[in-house]
Amino acid sequence: MAPKPRAEAEHVSERTPAWAEQLVRLLDDGLTIPGTRIGVGLDALLGFLFPTLGDALTGLGSLSLLLLAFQMRLPKVIVLRVVFNIAVDVLIGCVPFVGDAFDLFWRSNRRNLELLQRYSHDPNRRPDAVDYLIVGLGFALVAATIVLPLLLGAWLLRLLFRQI
Repeated sequence: MAPKPRAEAEHVSERTPAWAEQLVRLLDDGLTIPGTRIGVGLDALLGFLFPTLGDALTGLGSLSLLLLAFQMRLPKVIVLRVVFNIAVDVLIGCVPFVGDAFDLFWRSNRRNLELLQRYSHDPNRRPDAVDYLIVGLGFALVAATIVLPLLLGAWLLRLLFRQI
C-alpha cells in the first residue's frame, strides 16, 4: 500500500484517534510472518489458542471501533457496514481452525478503520451504491438465518407427521 500524502495523512490522523490505529494493528496484523507480507494479530492468535473465547475477547475490541463510528457521526449505512464486518468476523471466526484462517484474510478491524478514515476525511462524502448493497446483503443474510431454520423445521415436522 502506498503511503498517503503528508497533508492527507495529517488530516486523517486528526479525525481518527491514534488508539484506534494501534488497536487495529494489534488485533489484525501486529506480527508479520517471517518471509511473507502476511500479518497476524490477536484476533487470529487468540481465536486459535482459545476457540470462541478468543473471538469473543477480540470482538470487544471491534466494538470500540463501532462506538467510534457513532461518535464520529458517520452515515448510518456506514455504521451498518461496520456492524456487518464485525458480524462476519465473529460468526465465521467462531468455527475452529477455519475461522482462524479466515481471520488472517478478512481483517474486519482494518476494513472498519478504513471506513472510518474514508468518511471522516470528507464529512460531506455520501455513501455509494456498494455501501447500500453490502448492508442490504447483510440484512438478507440475517433474514435467511432466521427464516431458513424455521422453514427447515417445518419441513422436517411435516415429513415426520406424514410417517406417523
